[in-house]
Amino acid sequence: MTGRRSTSLLLALLLSGVLAACGGAPANSNALDAGTAAVSAPAGFPLTLDNCGVKTTYEQPPQRAISMNQHATEVMLALGLQKSMIGTAYLDDKVLPEYQAAYDAIKVVAKEYPSYEALLAEEPDFVYGGFKSTFDEKEGRGREALEKTGVRTYLNVEECAEGAVSMDLMDTEIRNVAKIFGVADRAEPLIAKLHATLDEAKTKLGDAQPVKLFVYDSGDKTAFTAGGKGIGNEIMRRAGAENIFGDLDKVWADVSFEQVAERAPDWIVIYDYGSQSVEDKQEFLLSNPALKDVPAIRGKRFAVLPLSSVALGVRAPTAVASLAEQLHADRFQ
Repeated sequence: MTGRRSTSLLLALLLSGVLAACGGAPANSNALDAGTAAVSAPAGFPLTLDNCGVKTTYEQPPQRAISMNQHATEVMLALGLQKSMIGTAYLDDKVLPEYQAAYDAIKVVAKEYPSYEALLAEEPDFVYGGFKSTFDEKEGRGREALEKTGVRTYLNVEECAEGAVSMDLMDTEIRNVAKIFGVADRAEPLIAKLHATLDEAKTKLGDAQPVKLFVYDSGDKTAFTAGGKGIGNEIMRRAGAENIFGDLDKVWADVSFEQVAERAPDWIVIYDYGSQSVEDKQEFLLSNPALKDVPAIRGKRFAVLPLSSVALGVRAPTAVASLAEQLHADRFQ
């Protein structure tokens, strides 16, 4: 009996081995599968993110990303994500010096926005846009259209913010992008560095009284200016200024030069970009008869910021410091 029992046991063991080799599953196969999945899935994934009304689930970090617009590109470079990037497009300015080497190693897909066909030809798995125009449906680059081809999309959160934009939203933007690429641990040191710049400017400003400030972006018949909803307004507030059109519930707005005169700004900040120089813009404002009695014009008090620094990205804190120093020079000596 003992011999027969041993033989039966041996046969059973051999049979179970054969079944396993042929695809038979042991009783605890679910536990093994779960363990394997846990090992293969990166930490923090799958990740589901609701971004500007588009809910996206990431099973793993993107590996073939394309960034469009200055501030989107620089957020990625600041997080050290250049190895996950296959392309960039549409810069308004030179990239910051600390990111130049990394940027130079990435293909420029287009000087401005690439066509839908040119974009897909690069075979991206992710597109990060700084402005709504990145995902222009009329140009075929709508988020839904790209998602249908398997390309995940993300839009800078300033473009869909409810209410006034603050530096807290900058932190959210950085954290979101870091999570998408599986480098959440890189977000906090970057945010701390950016807030150190803000804190230093705040300390130097102390109790300085805010000056009335008008933003001149462009325009000759009307003035294209900053309203109260974008990060530009927050930059002004933190730099010791009061945006004279901060009551407009818009990121950007067209106003008349008569309205500018009525609100009598003490200073004018010119946004520097494009083919029209700062000097040309300044000369136009100085010669505009509607503005002749404006305190900023009479005193020729002008500040300058590059347009690339007044979008929700890593340049915003240095924009605060730069503007604060121009408006309140005595506090920064």
